[in-house]
Amino acid sequence: MTGWVIAASLALLVLLILFYVVSIPRMAREITAAALLIGLAGYAWQGNPGLAGAPRKAAGTQAASFDEGLAEQRRALAERYGPAGQWLMMSDGLGRQGKSKEAANILLSGLRQTPDDPNLWLGLGNALVVHADGVVSPGADFAYRRAMAVDEKAIAPRFFYGLALARSGQLQPARALWAPLEQTLPEGSKLKAELKANIARIDVLMASEGPRPE
Repeated sequence: MTGWVIAASLALLVLLILFYVVSIPRMAREITAAALLIGLAGYAWQGNPGLAGAPRKAAGTQAASFDEGLAEQRRALAERYGPAGQWLMMSDGLGRQGKSKEAANILLSGLRQTPDDPNLWLGLGNALVVHADGVVSPGADFAYRRAMAVDEKAIAPRFFYGLALARSGQLQPARALWAPLEQTLPEGSKLKAELKANIARIDVLMASEGPRPE
């Protein structure tokens, strides 16, 4: 309700200033009032006036947390040495400091030198997800897809893309990536067991949600 009060008060204040302080012509008054009403209608349609404002993060606080376990898993599945490994190591270091934007930017610098390195594209996808607080942004989505396109047989891009999707609530797309990948892995491998468990959890969650409306 606070949002409505603020919006309406601002509109009324603007009208009072224009009508009695600036003294705009009568015809202009009608146009101005109509424009403000349209603005309020748009706010009612697209805005959320009943929601409280999101608190701003204090300066100096970490915008995103660095997942050391996830980074180690990436290093186990993807290249950790060579040119890509050096860029990824620098990115990880920035990520540990909470500098998620810089962690992604350093990988962009590496991709300018080697634009067809799937490990750098994978690292960029992970870094962008961290920077967006777990959301798979269009940039992260592109980075993961680019990593898979550059190396169609690579395990890491499909695994981490699926993981990012699952964590963001996109269960069906995550399952669609993981199920074929799990089938290609050798029996007894740790990753195969992990994927089986993840897929089983997704199936339970999807079953509990019930069929989606057409």
